[in-house]
Amino acid sequence: MPYELDHRLVVGVAPSALFDLTESDAAFKEGLDAYRDFQDAHIDVPMPKGAAFPFVQRLLALNDLSPDDVLVEVILLAKDDAVTGLRLMNSIAHYGLRIERAVFTEGRAPYEYIPSLNICLYLSGNRSDVHKAAELGFPAGLVLGRTAPPEHETDERAGALRVAFDFDGVVADLEAQRVYDDEELPGFLAYEVEHADTPLQPGPMTQLLRALGAIQRAELTHQADDPGYVPRVRLALVTARQAPAHVRAIRTLREWDVHINDSFFLGGIEKARVLRVLRPHIVFDDQQGHLDAVAHEVAAVLVPAMPAPVSSPRPDLSSEPNLETP
Repeated sequence: MPYELDHRLVVGVAPSALFDLTESDAAFKEGLDAYRDFQDAHIDVPMPKGAAFPFVQRLLALNDLSPDDVLVEVILLAKDDAVTGLRLMNSIAHYGLRIERAVFTEGRAPYEYIPSLNICLYLSGNRSDVHKAAELGFPAGLVLGRTAPPEHETDERAGALRVAFDFDGVVADLEAQRVYDDEELPGFLAYEVEHADTPLQPGPMTQLLRALGAIQRAELTHQADDPGYVPRVRLALVTARQAPAHVRAIRTLREWDVHINDSFFLGGIEKARVLRVLRPHIVFDDQQGHLDAVAHEVAAVLVPAMPAPVSSPRPDLSSEPNLETP
């Protein structure tokens, strides 16, 4: 029987997000032959960890909830060929990451395979690739940093996976943002009060958020059987919304059956103040200005704007991965 992806949370990760490619990129600039020689000479030298490495590592660790039918699948999407990709796969094996599937598209960006592989998040450090993927309506994020941020774990946080999301333009669509741009804060707040009971349309990272929410529910099921188990997935909302606009955001998330552990309605307060304390393993925002200040401290991911739909029917979200444990 074929290996099914539809019931799993699938992430496609480019080498530039998973590893620090500073040395490899320098070799590539000298030409393809120099790049091949460099990778061959260093084939058994693990690549340094990249900005998204801690996120991917902790995400894959959640597969211990269902080891015989894993909840999470991470697929390497690389513009290498299979030969130069050997060092990538060796590095993955060195770190003990359960990444067993890879796509190598020599010289071409592999984002066109995102829908067919059921990928709900594509991470890359290549700005052009990410923007082209987003233009096609795919859930893509640009990883801003090169190296893995330092770990600052306490016993309480050990093993946890903390994921932070901006709201408008990331979790939800840009409907409210367009109102703000046209009518500024007073008009925006009035509009949100008027539409407080109308859930917003999904944004680029809705499927990822809902899939993580399904893993949270799987953790609660596991905890019912093992009372000593401490849930690890912790979701945060870090948004510039403020009261009374918070109501529509909360009701939208309830409509999607998503539980947020930590919510920050900052109303213009610098997000970095919160992110430095929260220390998420990854944070998604659609404005780079909110991320630059912390890009060396957390895995900061810029989410490009998805194209506006020609019409606005509410998407069918019933096809989200069913990640409940058996």
